[in-house]
Order: sequence, then C-alpha cells, then structure tokens
Amino acid sequence: MNERIDELMIQAGARFEFLHGVHYDDFQYREFARLIVQECAKVNYNAIESMNKISGKESDNTAFWLEEALKEHFGVEE
Repeated sequence: MNERIDELMIQAGARFEFLHGVHYDDFQYREFARLIVQECAKVNYNAIESMNKISGKESDNTAFWLEEALKEHFGVEE
C-alpha cells in the first residue's frame, strides 16, 4: 500500500507514533471508508476523462455517472 492510505487514516482520526505504532482511539472507521470510496470515485472519474481526451472522444458524462454510482452503492455523500 502507499502513503495515501496513511493520509486517509489520519484524516479519519488514526495517530501514528514513532516506536508505539498506530493508535485508533479516535479512529472513525465509517469516515475512513467514506474517504476511500470518495478517493476511488475520483480516480475513476479522472481515468475516464483522461481516456476520453487521449481518444479524442468528447465527454459523455460516463465519468460522472460512474463516480455517482460508486458513491451511491456505498451510501457515500459528499
């Protein structure tokens, strides 16, 4: 995994301490899940838009609808 997961964990309340590892006292797992779903939706949106640009295809809202479908599937709102 990469450091983006650590950044999202920190946003959700986890604390990383040198020598003592990760503390989950204030960790909000639902917030962490929400952040991951939002991040995945954003990555999908950007990937589709990039493919559209490369192929010369005009945007047809596919990226937007996929992003919304993913968030709706997991019950994530902005």
